[in-house]
Amino acid sequence: MARLKAKIHEVIVTTKNADGSAHHAPMGISEVNGYFQIKPFKPSTTYNNLMRHRACSINYTDDVRVYAGALTGHRQWPASSCKKIDGLYLTDALSHSEITVQDVDDDDPRACFYGVVVHEQQHGLFRGYNRAQSAVIEAAILVSRLSMLPEQKIRDEINYLTIGMEKTAGEREWEAWGWLMEKVKQAGINVE
Repeated sequence: MARLKAKIHEVIVTTKNADGSAHHAPMGISEVNGYFQIKPFKPSTTYNNLMRHRACSINYTDDVRVYAGALTGHRQWPASSCKKIDGLYLTDALSHSEITVQDVDDDDPRACFYGVVVHEQQHGLFRGYNRAQSAVIEAAILVSRLSMLPEQKIRDEINYLTIGMEKTAGEREWEAWGWLMEKVKQAGINVE
């Protein structure tokens, strides 16, 4: 019998900085046994904020610029106050979940924060990702691992993802893609 793996969902985790501002970070989270598992790397702003504040919001958005922006220095996205926690959520999210942290495994290089949902709210309809939106998210994951992956793998993946971009990208997707490709070029990887 095959062992079932926890499904990982790519979301935007919003934590509260010490100064009260929002920190939006793309992250793969899992839901296991009634808990959201949030696993930030150490050190990171998300880790520090969760250790200090023990609450966050999980944001579901189809604006892939937020994913790309977090990796390329475009981090300023409007945030609104949560309803049930002292926290913030991504204002333009299609929906968000408000989470309180119940337990922490403070392992290296990633901690695992176990959170429970205390409130959820829908703000708009999710109509699914087109190929370009999926390509931007996949490219953002590649960019987050530029120092860990072989250059040829990065080139091969980006070449494949470019097909979806050329077929279905709109303005927002091309803007996000441009930010990511600039980061790849800064790493000295030629993808043209």
